[in-house]
Amino acid sequence: MSFRSLIQDMKDEFGNISRHGLRSSRSHRAAAGAGAPRGASVGLGLADALEGTCWAQLPPELLREVLVRIEDSQGCWPSRRDVVACAGVCRAWRGIMKEVVRVPEASAKLTFPISLKQPGPKDGTLKCFIRRNRTTQTYYLYIGLTEALADDGKFLLAARKCRKPTYTDYLIYLDMGDMSKGSSTYIGKLRSNFLGTKFTVYDAHPPYDGAVVSKSRSARVIGLNQVSPRVPAGNYPVSHISYELNVLGSRGPRRMNCVMSSIPASAVEEGGKAPTQTEFPLGNLDSFPSIPFFRSKSARIDSALTQAQDEEKLVLKNKSPRWHEQLQCWCLNFRGRVTVASVKNFQLVASDENGAAGQEHDKVILQFGKIGKDLFTMDYRYPISAFQSFAICLSSFDTKIACE
Repeated sequence: MSFRSLIQDMKDEFGNISRHGLRSSRSHRAAAGAGAPRGASVGLGLADALEGTCWAQLPPELLREVLVRIEDSQGCWPSRRDVVACAGVCRAWRGIMKEVVRVPEASAKLTFPISLKQPGPKDGTLKCFIRRNRTTQTYYLYIGLTEALADDGKFLLAARKCRKPTYTDYLIYLDMGDMSKGSSTYIGKLRSNFLGTKFTVYDAHPPYDGAVVSKSRSARVIGLNQVSPRVPAGNYPVSHISYELNVLGSRGPRRMNCVMSSIPASAVEEGGKAPTQTEFPLGNLDSFPSIPFFRSKSARIDSALTQAQDEEKLVLKNKSPRWHEQLQCWCLNFRGRVTVASVKNFQLVASDENGAAGQEHDKVILQFGKIGKDLFTMDYRYPISAFQSFAICLSSFDTKIACE
């Protein structure tokens, strides 16, 4: 039997295991009642189904080789779901897949939910798009599946706008189907001031060792499972965004300034490093009840990438547009990724505040632009993550009384 046939046989067998495990998990939940952990039932069903197959006795070296081949062959979504499924079979498979799957920085791939908190690729960009629903005031982030500006996409994140008397919150979730107050899939938020000129991005999890929780009155609670304690989600500030007054008039572009509190300025230099979250905290076990491979003994952040409190922070500024005489408008080169003129469009580059006249870097780290009535592209790269990029783009949607 060829190796290709072996892998195909394994995938077919795994499909049978998954279906059997799903039927088993339903029966377990019916017997245990509504208060039982859902993740435990699914994991138990798959483990029991796997026990009676030839894959349970597969030598570790051969198993690793098979899983490596599967990871290499499933390079993009939706086929990449096979990689996620393999990581959810059992502890041995999970351990191998966690070693095999590289972070987005090196692979330019988004595989597990934790990938959304990790810096984007150093070589190239990840091309995403945002759909806005004006009626429900919700926003959905997808990664594109083709070279088209927008397609069916693979869902990544969702946000819900909550307007208060003196500020506005954009609450960010991993599940578009559960954006309720106290949802277990809450991972952070964007908060604006009353004028919509200053924003702060909060991460629900520590972005680096030694991160300090903001003393906010609105501490959220996650994990509503009756058998687990309710765990407060921290407010760790990771970015501060400000919009300056538009000195060029109503037709001029907005001027943005983003201070990335969790990323050192050296991250954009040759050999620079940005903090990388590798696992969700232990307290968030129930945040992903149906994905058992997120369970771990501790929340870990790459020890080599710890952030010093007094280290200079990365500052991003919008790239200065140029006036186009023929079109009579301000223009930026979005390389075909933006098709509709809008004051919301921007490109962010690293700003060397210590250099002469705030010299700009040429490399665009984040770009956002309109391609339809409620459709926008979002392309990002190292050293910021999909979560941080999404939050920054959400700030562009907010009404800015003093800027327009």
